[in-house]
Amino acid sequence: MTINEAQDEVIEEFSGLDDWMDKYQMLIDMGNELNGLDDKYKTEQNLIDGCQSRVWLQCDYRDGLLFFTADSDALIVKGIIALLIKVISGHSPKEILDADLYFIDRIGLREHLSPTRSNGLLAMVKQIKDYALAYSLKEAH
Repeated sequence: MTINEAQDEVIEEFSGLDDWMDKYQMLIDMGNELNGLDDKYKTEQNLIDGCQSRVWLQCDYRDGLLFFTADSDALIVKGIIALLIKVISGHSPKEILDADLYFIDRIGLREHLSPTRSNGLLAMVKQIKDYALAYSLKEAH
């Protein structure tokens, strides 16, 4: 599944919900389904700067693809990172760098987050793209 197909699937899932309380509940459920991150990865190095909550993001490179795992101490934030992982994990660094993550605006996520959570969301996306950039540079050498 391409990144855009995954985004379209997320948009479809959220389009059936009119009420934002239902959408928040769906985010929380997604966060609860996220496999927790092993404590050995809950390091300062994996902590995302710019998030009010604590969010750890681990990236593994296998066979030219990036696989992400994450955890957070906040339910909705954990759901947001689970959503990002669902869309971008398992793709090449180039695909991730080239991706336009349009689903964030299409499901109304950015406009329904507090300013601090919205900044956190941007920090998560930036960290994911930073990993992709770092691995794409490694591939080039």
